[in-house]
Amino acid sequence: MHSSRILQRAGAGLFCTLLALPVVSEPLSAKDSDPAKLGWMQGFPPAPDKVIRAADGSFFQFPALRYSVTNMRQFMPTVEVSRGLGAPVRLKYRLDPLIDYLQFMPWGSTQPVSFEDALWLNYTDGLIILHRGEVVYERYLGALSESKKHAAMSVTKSFTGTLAAILVAEGTLDESKMVAEYIPELKDSAFGDATVRQLMDMTTGLQYSEDYADPNAEVWQYSAAGNPLPKPADYTGPVGYFAYLQQVKKQGEHGQAFGYKTVNSDALGWVISRVTGQSVAELLSQKIWRRIGMEQDAYYQVDELGIPFAGGGLSAGLRDMARFGELIRNRGKWQGEQIVPAAAVEDIRQGGSKEAFAKAGFDKLPGWSYRNMWWVTHNRNGAFAARGVHGQTIYIDPAAEMVLVRFASHPVAANGANDPTSLPAYQAVADHLISLESKRKNHEASRAVRPE
Repeated sequence: MHSSRILQRAGAGLFCTLLALPVVSEPLSAKDSDPAKLGWMQGFPPAPDKVIRAADGSFFQFPALRYSVTNMRQFMPTVEVSRGLGAPVRLKYRLDPLIDYLQFMPWGSTQPVSFEDALWLNYTDGLIILHRGEVVYERYLGALSESKKHAAMSVTKSFTGTLAAILVAEGTLDESKMVAEYIPELKDSAFGDATVRQLMDMTTGLQYSEDYADPNAEVWQYSAAGNPLPKPADYTGPVGYFAYLQQVKKQGEHGQAFGYKTVNSDALGWVISRVTGQSVAELLSQKIWRRIGMEQDAYYQVDELGIPFAGGGLSAGLRDMARFGELIRNRGKWQGEQIVPAAAVEDIRQGGSKEAFAKAGFDKLPGWSYRNMWWVTHNRNGAFAARGVHGQTIYIDPAAEMVLVRFASHPVAANGANDPTSLPAYQAVADHLISLESKRKNHEASRAVRPE
């Protein structure tokens, strides 16, 4: 199937996980593909060659992607995640000018690069770092600014998983129950005899491929079902994500291996909605967005029926994502109040089965696991992360007391394209912050014993 035809059918599902549209061998650099420099959608009306459209899929092709990720509401219908009416909680600043100059060695390289160099190498649109809750680094590039929102891609999954973990900790959701006990309509699908826990950890056995290079992969049927735009006249498939979930077939046994498949997130979104009577957008607002002083509303893309895309449809501000990360780093506490049950955060941090994860073939992430739709590194610092295509992340390093959030628009969707210059960069910052904290403590200790 021609890629433009696929894009017309795919709509909102385009960025559900590992989008792999054709990319020229030498894409424009981050500086040369800057959306302002290229003039996308500027003017009234924009010049014909500067117009980006959703209907033909051009909104999600590089380099237009670099504009659309911060303007998704311009292209797709959405539903709000309200921050409520209270004043935002201001973040404290203690900017560290040394971070840009930190050197690290990318994977497979013999030449070190600086942290600032990595911003450009990874097509960064925005990056913020908190240390012990204070902003030590903040940078906006591309089309992003402090007042705009950016598509979080599959980082959305970690919000869905967190909501489920909260409900389990509160006793509202039983992770040992079969999915069909909560959603009888999925009884005859692959999800019917999977447990909620298997859904949360993506260890379900599904006949479902997200190989975007294969025009016959199931992801295209899923994307077509979730497309909120008018469907082709000859379309006879399911309408809406829920209708598609009902026809997913089983392949293999549940609980044996990790399989990164976005349909798990949407199925979990439906479980969450059934037990609470709320959409994931409403529940995220109630449980988190209204409670920790977010400065902007967030929003989800929706399917034709107005249902939020729980697997990849969230857009939010950079600082608000950092606030969420800090909430999780502090085991669910915010300004002394327990917002998220500590048990839910501990369950995320402990990680899932390393053996099940190893079967998924992420050979560049040895020793990692997946739990509650979070990626757990099991490194010496106990770091864990929410990850999305084109370079989105919330990276939490407990030992360094660090939260790092990055929005990006890398021309290659798969994180394997940016991990070699991302994960070692995060570790370099963590090491730097740990060193600074150690020096601070030593200085305070020496002052405490100094004679008058």
